Amino acid sequence: MTTSAVPARPPARPHTGRAASLLAAAHGGPALAVTAIAALLAVRSDLGLRDAVLVPAAVLAGQLTIGWGNDLRDLGRDRAVGRTDKPLVTGALPVAWVVTALGVAAAACLVLSALVGWRSALVNVLLGAGAGHAYNLGLKATWWSWAPYACAFGTLPSVVTLAGPDPAWAPAWTTAAGALLGVGAHLLNTLPDLADDVRTGVRGLPHRIGATPSRALAAALLAGASVLAVLGPTGSPPPWTVAALAIVLVLAVLTLVARGRTPFRAAVAVALLDVVLLVAAR
Repeated sequence: MTTSAVPARPPARPHTGRAASLLAAAHGGPALAVTAIAALLAVRSDLGLRDAVLVPAAVLAGQLTIGWGNDLRDLGRDRAVGRTDKPLVTGALPVAWVVTALGVAAAACLVLSALVGWRSALVNVLLGAGAGHAYNLGLKATWWSWAPYACAFGTLPSVVTLAGPDPAWAPAWTTAAGALLGVGAHLLNTLPDLADDVRTGVRGLPHRIGATPSRALAAALLAGASVLAVLGPTGSPPPWTVAALAIVLVLAVLTLVARGRTPFRAAVAVALLDVVLLVAAR
């Protein structure tokens, strides 16, 4: 398996304080991105103001537990490969701080989720945060590494719809589009760390099929999510969504034929367009 097509990891940046280090250890970027999707879905739904605030807060708390749990679980592996971008590895953040933060976030996730109703709470805690922890605790090193992402992203819209005044599961096309987006995100997120993961015995789906096939599969899945987001809702799609879909298809082709970092950037652009289409869909 070759990793020649894997984008190089950017140079490590110094952690400027304990708060910044905690956010870094929580994988703050992805956690905030998932929370932003939940917030946008909540704004687009028929939730009242209270629940529109509580739902993203509950999702954020769950995402923080996943990030901190991941860095605690991987501490030995990260030390073995010299991950200087990880504050737990560099000593910028004491382990006890992360353990405490994880406990507080877990309690907050349970309380905030319960406040918006038991249906939404069960989905967010078990199928959202729970899927992330299943990944951390072992699935990441198996053929099934994609499944937690499909589960968590696929059920995220339902965390919102089940918190509404008329609780119901999100439409099937929304669930499917979210699942495809999640698996595509998993493949893209893993690419920069393929070599380090293999050195420490982690061999999920991307590691087993290789960097180039993973990138191509991610492009196909993300394009499929775009098609569902545009054609899934009832009625004729707005013209701008059709134009966006055309852009997605061009970007998907770029991921297959371009060289250097262009394919990776094109795939990330498709993922961003997917989020816009999914949130805008009715």
